[in-house]
Amino acid sequence: MSKTTKRYPEELKQRAVRMVLEHRQDYTSEYEAIRTIAERLGVGHETLRKWVRRAEVDAGARPGVTSAEATRIKELEKENRELRRANEILKSAASFFARELDPPQR
Repeated sequence: MSKTTKRYPEELKQRAVRMVLEHRQDYTSEYEAIRTIAERLGVGHETLRKWVRRAEVDAGARPGVTSAEATRIKELEKENRELRRANEILKSAASFFARELDPPQR
């Protein structure tokens, strides 16, 4: 999945999500609330829908991986890749030095 190049200020995201959560009962459906509020704020309705879903997961109102957990998982995956790479380097070095210290017998 590619990330969009357009970034929105965090205050705008929070305000938009808060507006949807506070006013969705004023509309016939959540979709209508999201579409209308997104249009007013100049944000794509799918973008706003994703922000609302993320906020619901983070608040525990919807099942899923929270933002904090997702960030932690990414950090652990990065650390794991780095450790695997370091392990491969150490294996290569150990093999190299083992050959140097123990030349083949004739």
